[in-house]
Amino acid sequence: MTASLGVAVIGAGMAGKAHAAAYRAASTLYAPVLPEIRLVAIADVYAPLGQETAKRFGFERHVADWRDIAAADDIDVVSVVVANSLHREIVEGLLAAGKHVLCEKPLSDTIEDARAMADAAAAAAANGTVARIGFSYLRGPGLAFIRSLIDDGRLGEVLHFSGRYWTDYACRPGTPISWRYQGPVGSGALGDVGSHLSYIAEYLCGPVREVSGGRFHTSITERPKPLGQVVGHTGGAVSDETAPVTNDDYASFNAAFERCVGTLEVSRVAAGHPNDLYVEVFGSQGAARWSQTNPGQVEVMLHDEKGDLAGYRTVPLGPAHPHYAGGWAMDAPGVGIGQNDLFVHQARAFLEEVAGIPEAESLPRCRSFADGVHNMEFLAAVAESAAQGGSSVAVA
Repeated sequence: MTASLGVAVIGAGMAGKAHAAAYRAASTLYAPVLPEIRLVAIADVYAPLGQETAKRFGFERHVADWRDIAAADDIDVVSVVVANSLHREIVEGLLAAGKHVLCEKPLSDTIEDARAMADAAAAAAANGTVARIGFSYLRGPGLAFIRSLIDDGRLGEVLHFSGRYWTDYACRPGTPISWRYQGPVGSGALGDVGSHLSYIAEYLCGPVREVSGGRFHTSITERPKPLGQVVGHTGGAVSDETAPVTNDDYASFNAAFERCVGTLEVSRVAAGHPNDLYVEVFGSQGAARWSQTNPGQVEVMLHDEKGDLAGYRTVPLGPAHPHYAGGWAMDAPGVGIGQNDLFVHQARAFLEEVAGIPEAESLPRCRSFADGVHNMEFLAAVAESAAQGGSSVAVA
């Protein structure tokens, strides 16, 4: 096993901080013990933010240019957490320098760039360099438990799936324009939170076969230009000038999966729903549902109950469920888990693979860049369906 691993994060915004905090905590969870994790650098072109983030999370230094990360001899592992359009250049440069890379989803802003990144990852793998995409929600004990109910037959034959991911970070017209609002069609709510919902749906329902009924809507068609730096979903002072919004505030579609059919809906303008991810699976022997609003529990109903007990029951998650035992300092039912914890588990899994800990002794591996390309192909099929008035589109 590697003696130590030097870590860097490129991007100090909201998700970048989640990665930085995750690396800081990863060595405190699970067994076996990781090698020494050295928190080396935070890279961000906006120096005040990068410096603050480095100091806040205990990293040794801040740099403004990602190329300094690629050239650094004391850095082995890098998370890339910047605007999607920047991913390809940075990831390819890091892989060429022999750095292990964990890239935020979606892999890029175009399928062509994503495929090129996957080719670069495959070439780097021949030299022992690891490139992965996170898909952090696959670390959730609740979703993994529902998957186990499907796999062991307790829900019977899966009949259909319903999922939504509603957020409200863009519901105010005065929110300043940023890269999040200016990508190609399908890169808005669909590419942001729909990328999560789509891989969750495949995790539970099997590979997607086709999509139909695609519909996009841009509710707020222009936004004011900021007077300063825009970080994450934050607001701030704006000018009187506006810029057009070029991608989707809302998207919905139907899908046919290997196991069943389903409906999926995403929004970034759902006022009152700051982070409302909800999934429900219906089977011939029962049903199960989980919500990010209450991530420490799953609701399950089974047909083998007597009539006077029929209906959903709340199951508190605990050590009997996947990914739970050893996953927190206090891994007892009812202590509470959340989205930040999933980033820690993601970082832990990535570090275990880079450190050479055998897969049988590790958390499930992070997904590959090839999986990231497939996720984008899934979303591209939705965009094609919407462009064709909702017609059916096969997914490769």
